[in-house]
Amino acid sequence: MPLWWRAGSGEQHVTTVEQETIPQPSFGEFLSAFLRIGLMSFGGPAAQIALMHRVCVDEKRWVSEDRFLHALNFCMLLPGPEAQQLATYIGWLTHGVRGGMVAGLLFVLPGLAVILGLSTLYAYYHDVGWVTGLFFGLKAAILAIVVEAVVRIGRRALKTRFHRLVALSAFLALFVFALPFPLVVLMAGFAGLAEARMVARDGSRHAADLVDPVPAASRPVGRSLATLATLAFWLIVWQAPLFPLWLLSGESGLGEIFAFFSRMALVTFGGAYAVLAYVAQVAVDQYHWLKPGEMLDGLALAETTPGPLVLVLSYVGFLAGFRDAGGLPPFLGGVLGGLLAAWATFVPSFVWIFAGAPYVERLRGNRMITAALSAITAAVVGVILNLAVWFALHVLFAEVGRWSIWPATAEVPAGAAPAFSVSLPLPDLATLDPAALVLALLSAVMIFLLKQGMGRTLMAAAALGLVYRLVM
Repeated sequence: MPLWWRAGSGEQHVTTVEQETIPQPSFGEFLSAFLRIGLMSFGGPAAQIALMHRVCVDEKRWVSEDRFLHALNFCMLLPGPEAQQLATYIGWLTHGVRGGMVAGLLFVLPGLAVILGLSTLYAYYHDVGWVTGLFFGLKAAILAIVVEAVVRIGRRALKTRFHRLVALSAFLALFVFALPFPLVVLMAGFAGLAEARMVARDGSRHAADLVDPVPAASRPVGRSLATLATLAFWLIVWQAPLFPLWLLSGESGLGEIFAFFSRMALVTFGGAYAVLAYVAQVAVDQYHWLKPGEMLDGLALAETTPGPLVLVLSYVGFLAGFRDAGGLPPFLGGVLGGLLAAWATFVPSFVWIFAGAPYVERLRGNRMITAALSAITAAVVGVILNLAVWFALHVLFAEVGRWSIWPATAEVPAGAAPAFSVSLPLPDLATLDPAALVLALLSAVMIFLLKQGMGRTLMAAAALGLVYRLVM
């Protein structure tokens, strides 16, 4: 087996700071665990990260708490689906490139197969009512799972008053001020650096203790060249479909779909919700691939399938290929469009992890970097809390508006967006869904009080939701 295939595996990978050897499970056990994660990864990044934490840290103990959070911090800084990147990172830690590829693919493929199937039904029948009915209870259970993720990660990440302040600030920045997600993460990192320097300046810690530079011997030129080769290889893999697609359909049809989603892969910070507005604008207004309401239908489908929420982009790619197949049968064009969107979106995740993870692991010895990343982890707790509140409002209420505190709506010219605003979500209390509330509370009781596993909770809530919809 070539060394590039095994690089980063548990039997070889030892940190220079802690001399911590990564436990290496058998490949069969590893494969089984990530297949389970791929099939059960409902509920968006918060629930998916919580599931990986439970399996890889609490149950299997393959990865330590610090290393898991260190990897999560790195993945949160990257464009693309952070949960899939975290799965790839953990796979790389335990079984090298082979493990990273398997973990990353298993995290995506089950949901991709489901979303392509549902997109086919949607394209032919334009009716997803049975889907929302089938997964009505599932979405209520996901709400409880996201809340558990906030509690679980917050208990471990918010160790100091400073970290709790960062988490609160991140929540308010998103929930009230609607600041861009990358800006919130960047501000948290700078706050962590500033706090570490203040501690050193106060004499509580020697400044030299904050920086443990990586020894020069661990940064040979050969390693840098290998990283560049890895980066070049995966970039070629990422763009491999472009030339044959250009020959097949020129600058329109499937080639246009792939080019668009390749550009999107570089700016998808913050997950599906952050990129949804831009994709909807371009796909609806510029390319006319979808009608305005169909984008929200796609997000509803993606929310009820396993895997990253950015699988909604495969739904967009399917409808685009279905409606502009370039001479191919509509179904074949749709499937190719959905697969191309997934390829353009997810392959870059392997680029970032395989090229960047070796350096990130060596930076675990730099305490200034650790201080910045720990602040980012605290901000992530606020981000997940914001997601939990957002998700709760849209699961429990049929209509959720926005109360603009400043500036007033009348003060903003039509078609213009204020540079700074203060607003709060305002649900219509008359649209509360009592059944969704009851199912969410029952799911919370199963998770927090009865200590039931995620699988049992999801299956019980889905069954109750289906029965309710059939009866009502």
